[in-house]
Formats: sequence, C-alpha cells, structure tokens
Amino acid sequence: MRTLWMALCALARLWPNALAGCSDAGRCCPGRDLACFSHGWRQDRVYGTCFCDQACRLTGDCCFDYARACPARPCIVGEWSPWSGCADQCRPTARVRRRAVRQEPRNGGEPCPALEERAGCLEYATHQGQDCGHAFVPAFITTSAFNKQRTRQAASPQWSTDTEDAGYCMEFKTESLTHHCAMENRPLTRWMQYLREGYTVCVDCQPPAMNSASLRCSGDGLDSDGNQTLHWQAIGNPRCQGTWKKVRRVEQCSCPAVHSFIFI
Repeated sequence: MRTLWMALCALARLWPNALAGCSDAGRCCPGRDLACFSHGWRQDRVYGTCFCDQACRLTGDCCFDYARACPARPCIVGEWSPWSGCADQCRPTARVRRRAVRQEPRNGGEPCPALEERAGCLEYATHQGQDCGHAFVPAFITTSAFNKQRTRQAASPQWSTDTEDAGYCMEFKTESLTHHCAMENRPLTRWMQYLREGYTVCVDCQPPAMNSASLRCSGDGLDSDGNQTLHWQAIGNPRCQGTWKKVRRVEQCSCPAVHSFIFI
C-alpha cells in the first residue's frame, strides 16, 4: 500500500488531475448514491470513475482518498436518564429510562444503540400515600439486581426502619413456564431466559415488597405444604409466567445469580 501511495504521488506531479477524488469533488454521501462520484484512482487500483458514497466500501469502487476524506463517525449517545417512576400504582407495570443522540453516525460509522429501556416495576403506595399492591395472589418476581436500585422508604412510606433488617428467602422448584420467557433478549429482561423447568430458584423477600404489618411478601407460598402448585409471573413481560412448588424457607438466598430473584 505504501508503494502504491508513493507511485500515486509521483503520478500526481506529472498529471495533476490524476488523483482527483472525494476531497477534490467535495463529496461524502450516505447509502448508495450513483451521483456521488469523481474521476481518479480507485482503492482497487483501477483508474476511472470512483465513488464517495457509503456503499462504496461494499462494492469496492471507492476513490483512493475515501477513508481520509469521509472518515467514519460513530453514533455518540448521552448518559441514561434516571429511571422514571412506575407508569401506574398498585399493579404490575413498567418504568423507563432514555438517552439522547449527541452525534448521528456518518459514512458507515457505528449505528446508534437502543435509546430507550423498559423494566418491570410495582409501586406499593398510591399518590396519596395509601399502602397497596400486596393483595396479588401470584408471586411477581424480577432479577435480584433490581434490589440494588430500589429504596425501602421511598417505595413504601409505611415501612419502619425498626425492622429494616427483616427479610427471608424462599426456595422453589419450577414446575412449568411459558415459552415467552426464553424469547426475551432485551437487556433488562434477558434474565427470564434462565428460568427453566425442574430447577431450584431462590426468591428474596425484602422491603418494600414485604408487607410492613405481616412481614411477608405476596405469593411467597409460606403456608403451602410443598405439594401445592403456586403461580408466578415475571415483571416486565406478563406473558412470562408459570408454576412452582415451595421447597423451604431460609434466612439467606444461596442460589446462583441466574437463578436468584426477588419478590416485587
């Protein structure tokens, strides 16, 4: 390549118009644009019509100076916004966060990543501060990573700091689940792919999912004798749901991360 470049430079001194390219034409075009061309040496060492459009990288007919005259610029996005509150109170719903594009991609640069993410959530208080959300029969679960993002006092005003250390873990053996769980590939719902029939999973009961009066989580199956089939549903995709049976209650969860969840 260096030898070719030196030869082209020598040719330019003998024939000034021989190296006409994208810079001389002042062109850099998106996509495939047959009107975005010049005359000169191509990158495949052929002299004649050469192109300055984005598709020339695929067709191999770029002008020799395309990479320098039309450098690829990747998409640049800003930081994620804070998570929004739940879209509604007292029922399973979704929260959202967004980020803005600071620089659009050009000349085949890296395209923009997702600009919005959604994740399941459940509020335990109305706008007036009334406690709610604990009357659901199924167990609503999400990834244990969500526990790091929620605060007890903010989500449940009635929660007392006197019992802040309260909590327990329920172990279940999954009996069945819908095929919708395995189809999830969004960043914040990908954890559903690891739900499998016949596996033992751990579900942590912590505030604010824990009722401040009963110190229990809805759907924890604590009163089950172990033979009763209990129902669960994944927050973030209501079609991902199934059944399980209680194994035991323990003080702390010890399942692998992919099989560790929390009541929500």
